[in-house]
Amino acid sequence: MNDRYLARHVVGLKPSGIRKFFDIVATMKDVISLGIGEPDFVTPQPIIEAGIQALHAGETHYTSNAGLFELRQAITGHILKTYGVDYDPKTEAIITVGVSEALYLTMTALLNPGEEVIIPTPCFVSYQAEVILAGGVPVEIPTFVEDGFQVQPDRLETAITPRTKAILLGYPNNPTGAVYSREVLLEIARIAEKHDLVIISDELYDQLVYGVKHVCFPSLPGMRPRTVLLGGFSKNYAMTGWRAGFACGPAEIIKGLVRIHQYTIMSAPTMSQLAALEAIQHGHKFVVQMRDEYDRRRKLIVGGLNQLGLPTFEPHGAFYAFPNVAITGMDDETFAQKLLEEERVAVVPGNSFGAGGEGFVRCSYATAYEKIEEALRRMQHFMQRHG
Repeated sequence: MNDRYLARHVVGLKPSGIRKFFDIVATMKDVISLGIGEPDFVTPQPIIEAGIQALHAGETHYTSNAGLFELRQAITGHILKTYGVDYDPKTEAIITVGVSEALYLTMTALLNPGEEVIIPTPCFVSYQAEVILAGGVPVEIPTFVEDGFQVQPDRLETAITPRTKAILLGYPNNPTGAVYSREVLLEIARIAEKHDLVIISDELYDQLVYGVKHVCFPSLPGMRPRTVLLGGFSKNYAMTGWRAGFACGPAEIIKGLVRIHQYTIMSAPTMSQLAALEAIQHGHKFVVQMRDEYDRRRKLIVGGLNQLGLPTFEPHGAFYAFPNVAITGMDDETFAQKLLEEERVAVVPGNSFGAGGEGFVRCSYATAYEKIEEALRRMQHFMQRHG
């Protein structure tokens, strides 16, 4: 059997650079991983208990396709209270199997064959793939450390063609940790309005920001009617395995998402939805505790990498550092491979995240402080040989 039965657009998908490295890591011992984009915290106990209680109470059946109304109500209430954006929980919100499904649904609902989505890069590895799987064409615009890894409006506007349908933003950013300023977002909003484009705003890490304020894109003047807001519980609440996410947006767009969701998924797991309800209603104190610890780790890893001679952009969101490895004379792929082989430290090559990531590596600080300290010691040995 070979891949001749597979659709051409599936055969042509680039394998995930993250998965490639972690397949190697799985065969090795004594590896310190700075690669995985997953909180090392266990889901807070009250949230776990809510999931367990749901099972004991027999909450093992389907919910409505759009998800539990109480959860949609809590999410839209949270967005209104935090960002001043008012969504109708009945018609303008859907609960999904993580934000990944929300992204899939959005692309599938919006794109006609050949329509283009502009994606500032570096970005999360699945963005381009989801556009392709929906029949669209991803158009990458590299961003640069000199601009704080924020897309420059003139470069963005130059990329627009008659086939452009949407702009996909992901901030706080994975892998750079960049947080968009209000000024740049207002320029993006102006361009979107001028060219009648949809904005797909993935704000999964919105509560994990350090010393800056997160700006919710649909809160900008005139942007609510043309924005699909994506979010979830995996990162903020350490709930990756629960697979709970959401999308909010104009009723006519969310109706399209629900239509696809009902045929492909039916509904997100009921016990996960009830755990997510507990999280959004009572979990904020845990978010603050985890954010404070991430901030402590952030200062450690950014300072440590800079001291090693690896210039590191200061991340203001998410839990990633993105050092430049050019001083070693290696490309990012070679650097990551040699660091893993020689010092048993796993990082992810920046080229895995699209144009603009070349020459950098992603280091996640969603791992224990002591492990980061040891990783930095090992990297010091590496740099003494290669720096």
